[in-house]
Amino acid sequence: MSARTAIVTGGASGIGGGISRRLAADGAQVAIFDLSGDAAKAAAESIEKAGGRAIGVPVDVVDRAAIDAGVEEVRARLGQPTILVNNAGLTVENAFLETTAAAWHQMISINLTGTFDCCQAVLPHMIEAGWGRIVNISSSSVYGPPPGLAGYVAAKSGVVGLTKVLALEFAKHGITVNSIPPGFIDTPMTRDVVDRGFIDLDQQIAKTPVGRMGRPEDIAAATAFLVSEEAGYITGQSLGVNGGRII
Repeated sequence: MSARTAIVTGGASGIGGGISRRLAADGAQVAIFDLSGDAAKAAAESIEKAGGRAIGVPVDVVDRAAIDAGVEEVRARLGQPTILVNNAGLTVENAFLETTAAAWHQMISINLTGTFDCCQAVLPHMIEAGWGRIVNISSSSVYGPPPGLAGYVAAKSGVVGLTKVLALEFAKHGITVNSIPPGFIDTPMTRDVVDRGFIDLDQQIAKTPVGRMGRPEDIAAATAFLVSEEAGYITGQSLGVNGGRII
């Protein structure tokens, strides 16, 4: 991985933070894209103190111009990006008939269009290099959707479909595209949903065969494999990291 440059969106904390740290530990140069420039910078500094190479870049994935500028900054500072992890996302729960057009478009823009735009911005660099790895973080809710998450589930379902199409279209260029639908992972976003009473923590753990919440490091380990040379014959797949849960 020492010759690779990776971009991780939403890479400053939670699942994205775990992925950023793991890829850096494996030797990749990591560009952390995050809505919070301060958080991105702090995460990059932490990686550098641990002996890795990272930069923080303030990028809002709903802003295509910011994405393009961020990718160019990565190319100039770290080299051509050939690994992309689309992790940035947002969950907002609303009863379907109470979901406003603005809330719907927000879910689609962040979770789906942001993934599309990041892929479109980075793929030319991968094609030029003749090698690339894209991992899209989707959601287990796609396969067992709870009520109240119409916009989020629709957007993440679109991510799964986009992954399959890109895998077929760009395989000839040495590029693989896969998705990971995380299970019940201990992140700030999950804790916020629990604190607001939307889900019951003990109940969710009881439903998980391995008997615990997942950790960002669990998703990071799967991501590290999918972006490796060894995973070059795996593309268009969805790798569930969910502690054995069917849904």
